[in-house]
Amino acid sequence: MACEFIKNRDIILFALKSWDMEIGGSSKKYASVFAKNQNRVLFVNRALDRASLFRNRHDQKTKNRLEGRKDESKRLTKVDENIWVLNPASILESINSIGWTWAYDQLSKLNAKRLAKEINKAARELDFKSPILYIENDFLRGYYMEELIENVDLTIYYIRDQLTTQEYYRKHGLRLEPRLIEKSDVVIANSQQLADYAHKFNPNSFFVGQGVDLELFLERDFPKPKELENIPGPIIGYVGAILSTRLDLEIIRTIALKNPKWSVVMVGPEDNTFAKSDLHQIKNVYFTGRKELKELPGFISHFDVCINPQLKNEMTRGNYPLKVDEYLALGKPVVATHTDAMEMFGDYVYLCENAEDYVVSIEKALSSVNDAALIIKRKSFARSHTWESCVEKLDDALMNLNQVHD
Repeated sequence: MACEFIKNRDIILFALKSWDMEIGGSSKKYASVFAKNQNRVLFVNRALDRASLFRNRHDQKTKNRLEGRKDESKRLTKVDENIWVLNPASILESINSIGWTWAYDQLSKLNAKRLAKEINKAARELDFKSPILYIENDFLRGYYMEELIENVDLTIYYIRDQLTTQEYYRKHGLRLEPRLIEKSDVVIANSQQLADYAHKFNPNSFFVGQGVDLELFLERDFPKPKELENIPGPIIGYVGAILSTRLDLEIIRTIALKNPKWSVVMVGPEDNTFAKSDLHQIKNVYFTGRKELKELPGFISHFDVCINPQLKNEMTRGNYPLKVDEYLALGKPVVATHTDAMEMFGDYVYLCENAEDYVVSIEKALSSVNDAALIIKRKSFARSHTWESCVEKLDDALMNLNQVHD
């Protein structure tokens, strides 16, 4: 990897999730790649707010964060070479329910000033010079950061989810996100659809792809999970959160009922809609419940065909399908709903418009289960999606922007 612009720089990374998240998110991955490229990174953990503090008061991570507030030595911690994590002591006001725009903005700026004061103190302690401000999807808390953090050289906004499709973020996000996009120097997105959305407000918006952690999915023999031992094949499988806002229950029902000899296996936690659905009464549909990330390759490797039966809505339209990369990394044939984000996978998966398409495509996919050439093609494509390549594309965008300004 050879970055030219993002090298020997100081970077303040401001994201929706904290460093101690259970599953490594994109913010941590970008931080790690930045650090390996001789940059110093200040990763700002998500500050507690009064509502979430009360709601999660018994959560161990919340307790750890509160303990950190008492001990100033724990607020700024070096966690890796060139990476420091800031645990903000500030307890922010919970303001999202406020409908009056003027009042919301005033309190939002007050929250931002509290947080920026701590960030500036940490940056001075680390002797940061002209830092790059990298904001990942947090248009609510990140909106004022560019003007409040000292000596920011440029601002990068990374959009990886269309959060404004969700009620909580929609309330103020429909107004604030376009403004943050507009005033950022560069905007990057993990899907072409999100890049196109951002481009409406900022011409310096680019699709950089999505990195995928495939270490767990590297080629090796995985033992068959005990949950699959008594399930007859062929197995049509899904792994991930089973949410009625994202998955099409009718597609799953149709697959099972049209082909009783197929076993449909759903691996992951269910929401109430799925838990109460009639899928649980269909004999060839199986739910395993939540599984640890390290267990998922074992399930996928013993599926005959993998599916991603998404609903078509604003939430899923541009949402990058990480699980499809994981399926492909193990060489599995994949059948998925045709969304904007799935366009780039068109040469490697079977794309479907409706439930009937799924039935036909799964039949085709079953015939390619042992096709060695296709297995190699799928694995190669999935493994090309690295975090390093995402940062290289970001670096190219910044180099081009710098040349234009020069």
